[in-house]
Amino acid sequence: MRYALEWYVARRYLAARRRGRFLSLITLIAVGGIAVGVMALITVIAVMSGLQRDLQAKILGSTPHVYVFEQGVVFRLGRWETLLPRLHEIPGVVSAEPFITSDVMVMPNIRFTKPGRLYGIDPWVAATPLTLVEEKIRAGELSLGPTRSGLPAVVMGIGLAQQLSTGPGDTLVIAAIENVRQGALGELAPKMRQFEITGVFETGMYEYDTHNLYAEIQPVQDLLDMPADTVSGIAINTTDAWRAEALAADISAALGYEYWAETWIDLNRSLFSALKLEKLAMAVILFLIVLVAAFNIVSTLIMVVSDKTREIGILKAMGMTDASVLRVFVLQGLTIGLLGTTLGALGGFGLVLAIDRFDLISLPPDVYFIDRLPVDLQPTDLLLIVVLSLLISFVATIYPSRQASRLLPVEAIRHE
Repeated sequence: MRYALEWYVARRYLAARRRGRFLSLITLIAVGGIAVGVMALITVIAVMSGLQRDLQAKILGSTPHVYVFEQGVVFRLGRWETLLPRLHEIPGVVSAEPFITSDVMVMPNIRFTKPGRLYGIDPWVAATPLTLVEEKIRAGELSLGPTRSGLPAVVMGIGLAQQLSTGPGDTLVIAAIENVRQGALGELAPKMRQFEITGVFETGMYEYDTHNLYAEIQPVQDLLDMPADTVSGIAINTTDAWRAEALAADISAALGYEYWAETWIDLNRSLFSALKLEKLAMAVILFLIVLVAAFNIVSTLIMVVSDKTREIGILKAMGMTDASVLRVFVLQGLTIGLLGTTLGALGGFGLVLAIDRFDLISLPPDVYFIDRLPVDLQPTDLLLIVVLSLLISFVATIYPSRQASRLLPVEAIRHE
């Protein structure tokens, strides 16, 4: 077997012997350092990938892929019915429907108010539902009327309902804050309208669940003093959410300068940019941990060379070549790296599975938008971490291995 002698000697140098127990302890420390670094790197990368995946899924569940607005006005788009056929002619447009959006104040009573974002929608216009809320309305899980009180219906996020201590059947007063009038005495008088709660939804996104409300378009138009042919914009879904920017460019080109398009990526760009930067920063920091652990391999091999100098001299005097001696210590360092990487990969994979299955770590949803720590371990990430760890381990063997191979037999044998 090729390199059998080199592997035999390397294995003997790794094993504990009467004079080498301390070296074996150092070897275990080197293996442990690599294992901990790899395990930490795998876990953190999986968590950051999971966080990004979870946020994307929740955002796409509550946000259409593309929005079309009219130039020169703020959330006012007229003659929307004439615009829909033109949008459906654009390749990639699957569903399109008008919508209204406005910041409002929500009041279960006159003593307590909460800010919210009211959406006016028509869930039956589009060929397919654009959001999970519309999907539930079409499935009959949520309803926008008719109501027992005769008031317009509204569905709201579960977080907002809990904060207001309200539920289905209760009435709300919703006040618009974008068309506030001035009274005869100079006081500010926002327009208000009563709604009846007909359902509560949960998206898993704290921001949406504590702010969003949905009602039919007509009562929202009335609340905002908007004409019947005017909405805030048109929401569009495409076949591939990740091609939304290309579709937005096609829409802008097809509709001309009067309109402009914005994507769900544009609306959440800062969030995803921050996540990518944080993932990169954590990867660099933990990569440095693996790098520091690799210095244990260097120190371990240097100590072995120092401890085994006479044995190396005897082996070279018996005919072992410089290349064979170099391979002995390269194999020893790679063995340490392989053991540490394997243990770290197994430990990291096991920890990721435990976090995913048992929800070991909970998060404050008002800070992180989600209430649990998600994980998503990509095979490419795992392979990259393993390859880099082994590469670092190999590089760490070069200096001590070269030093050992350059020992002169006579001087090595005389070494004390």
